[in-house]
Amino acid sequence: MKLSVVTTLYKSKPFLETFLKEIIENIHIINIKDFEIVFVNDGSPDDSVEYLLKKKKEIPQIKIIDLSRNFGHHYAISAGLDNAEGDLIFLIDCDLEVLPRVLVEFKNVYDATNADVVYGIQKTRKGSFVERELGGLFWKTFNLLSDTKMPLNVITERLMTKKYIDALKSLGDKNLFLGGMMYWVGFNQVSVEVNKAQREGVSSYGFSKRFNLFVEAITSFSEKPLKMIFKLGLFITFGAFTAIFFMIIWKLLVPETILLGFTSVIISILFSLGVLTSAIGIVGIYLSRIFKQTQNRPNYIIKNIY
Repeated sequence: MKLSVVTTLYKSKPFLETFLKEIIENIHIINIKDFEIVFVNDGSPDDSVEYLLKKKKEIPQIKIIDLSRNFGHHYAISAGLDNAEGDLIFLIDCDLEVLPRVLVEFKNVYDATNADVVYGIQKTRKGSFVERELGGLFWKTFNLLSDTKMPLNVITERLMTKKYIDALKSLGDKNLFLGGMMYWVGFNQVSVEVNKAQREGVSSYGFSKRFNLFVEAITSFSEKPLKMIFKLGLFITFGAFTAIFFMIIWKLLVPETILLGFTSVIISILFSLGVLTSAIGIVGIYLSRIFKQTQNRPNYIIKNIY
């Protein structure tokens, strides 16, 4: 059996020495002799690649996929999975928020259950109160709007079979939300609780990227926002006709009544404009996804493979 460890590089230099030492130690613990460690350079601005090229002289199992620019975390992961040659693929972030020793537990669960995927979930969410609450809200909202249900507090780290990876690659999505795709394909998946520490230094995954991921997730796996717009439009139309009907009756019964003032007119206009703008924006997002899919461009471009 060959094992492929897949991870991505973006400002990762401070973690690489410890990561390499620990991942190799744990590969030896599970008694796998044939392995590769696949690093995908997602346009990292530091000297991570140069460091790994030097380490490759003493650790020939290192494999570096050097992308032509920064494509994003999920696209870099996709590049790693596409180029992994192992019968088992272990996906992990190299920032040491999750320590490489989880590989041992994942492999034990895999052997005991014969699962196709062993994935990690956080025992408790890390970070500040706001970060924890927003993270939980992300998954709850996704599950509410999508037919594909995902476990709460799921993390990147997982051990997967080649058969499962081949099925994942067959989807051919150009708009990648790997979290949803990994559960949409099915197979026998087993969870393991994992402690996740706070990353040292400032995370490059800020609020803007998290919000973009949220939009990507919802529009990739649900048409419910479009249905909600339609229902909201019907509700507003029904409400408007009802209000007009009662205004006419009221005017007939009390002719001297001034039904609408300047303020109420402005509020009605602004409300209608807000609904229309939001509706057009949501439809535009779906249209942009269709456009991206029909362009059929590659999800990433590889500059070099070392």
